[in-house]
Parts: sequence; structure tokens; C-alpha cells
Amino acid sequence: MNNNAKNTALLMLDWQQGFTQHEHWGGNRNNPFAEENALTLLDHWRNHKNPIFMCAHNSLDPDSLLRSDKQGGKLLPGFEPRENETFLIKRVNSCFIGTDLEHLLRRTNITNLVVCGLTTNHCVSTTVRMAGNLGFTVDLVGDACATFDRTNAEGVIYPAQTVHDISLANIHDEFCTVKNTAELLS
Repeated sequence: MNNNAKNTALLMLDWQQGFTQHEHWGGNRNNPFAEENALTLLDHWRNHKNPIFMCAHNSLDPDSLLRSDKQGGKLLPGFEPRENETFLIKRVNSCFIGTDLEHLLRRTNITNLVVCGLTTNHCVSTTVRMAGNLGFTVDLVGDACATFDRTNAEGVIYPAQTVHDISLANIHDEFCTVKNTAELLS
């Protein structure tokens, strides 16, 4: 990693059990290795005792799978925060809205973020865009993110891999630098 470890935090987004219900989110999820890559990042950060922030979505919609009072709102095994890791709950797409994330990052002099999570085109993209606009330097680990097929207003289905690739292309070199796990950790 090029960044100074003391001022670089890992930000993990929405690694929740509800996202294992692929058909609910559009089906055909891309990148079956996203969790494995994210856990590799998490292990690296933990082994080096670098700052880790985790954010989970707790929907206000009573029918949502992503509610803290439902199994789907719980974190996937292996993604549970440990002592000295910051865990935040959000109600909208961005981890910066309705949380203390920005304040906590600035208070601890963190200027660089490494981001991964679900889903690429929703919460990941929204959070990365806001982080860039707030002046943070962001590395987005594309192979530690995933999404699902999306259907447009006319009923055209866009494959998850296409949605993922275009989502990354839309924010690369504008709000972040997209890297893969191996590249980031080399």
C-alpha cells in the first residue's frame, strides 16, 4: 500500500446476510469471490492493527431484508467487528449520512480510505462519491465488491457484471482509484 497506514482506514460496507438472497436483489450476482477478497483485506488490516470502520444498513422499511431485527440485517460470518473497530449503522445509501463517520475519520486524522462492500452501484458508489467530495483519498477495491442484475424502466435487464464494471468506470479517477485486492496489498 502506498498510503501511510496510520492515516488510512479500511471501510467495509453492508456485508450483511440479507444480500445472500440474490433473487430478492435482482439475481445473477457477480463476483462470487467478493467476500473472500474482503476478508483478505480485513485480515490484513487486523494483522497490522490499522483502523477499521464497518457500516451496516438498517432499513426503516418494515419489509426490508436489511433490518437489524431480522436475520438479513446481521453481518455475514467473519465480518463481525472486534474491539477497537468502529461499527456504524446507516439508514440510507451513504455511510456519511446520519452517522458520525466523517467526524470520526477527521478526529483520528484519517485522510485515506480503502473501501469494499455491497452493492457496487448503490451504497458503495454513493459512499465513495461522498468521500471523494469530502476530500478523502479513496482506493476502491473492485474485486471486493459485487452487485446484481438491474432492470431499467423499459424492462431491459442489465447483467450484474456489466452494472459492476460501469459503476466502477463511472467513479474511477473522479472520486477514487479502483484497484484489486492483490494490487492494493502489494
